[in-house]
Amino acid sequence: MHKPRKQARQKRSKATQAAIVEAAARLLESQGRGGLTTNAIADRAGVSVGSLYQYFPNKEAILATLIRDKRRTLLMQMQQAVQETSAAAPSVALDALLRAGMMHQFIRPALAFELEYVEQRLELAAESAALAEEMAQLVLETIQRLQPDAGLQNARDVVAITKGLINAAAMAGEAGSDALFDRARRAVIGYLSQTAPEVTK
Repeated sequence: MHKPRKQARQKRSKATQAAIVEAAARLLESQGRGGLTTNAIADRAGVSVGSLYQYFPNKEAILATLIRDKRRTLLMQMQQAVQETSAAAPSVALDALLRAGMMHQFIRPALAFELEYVEQRLELAAESAALAEEMAQLVLETIQRLQPDAGLQNARDVVAITKGLINAAAMAGEAGSDALFDRARRAVIGYLSQTAPEVTK
């Protein structure tokens, strides 16, 4: 659902498609959902509306592509955090994952805020569930270093806890900060300490 009309293969076509998606992102940041039309996106991207429709059937397909791009970026950042801390202390690995999630939300906070609402309107539930499971597997790999008995549901809970805290902070206009990081870390450690008493700071 909400797929691009065609997959860009040539370098120029890929650049045009990327420009259209980035134009939608910038409009969401500057004008919100109310200012997002295919005409406005085409104008911001510097292409004709006809050219836009060669790549995307409607603005929903553009937004879905944008969301998928952001999801891939988040997953790559989490994977990188896990890989780079594989030999580090477990607490360092957990911190790296938390910071990856915060960076994803706050590097472009206005865009992340708008996409939270857009995602709910698009039929991406199956994709969202698949992403959540991939994230949970990465989290599980990390929290099992703190508590070997932790299971997949514990990892899902950690994802939900951190996502809830980060999203709530973003909606309140709070920037990504050490204070928010500390709150998220305490929440996760607190949860893990209740499910596995030997987990400590």
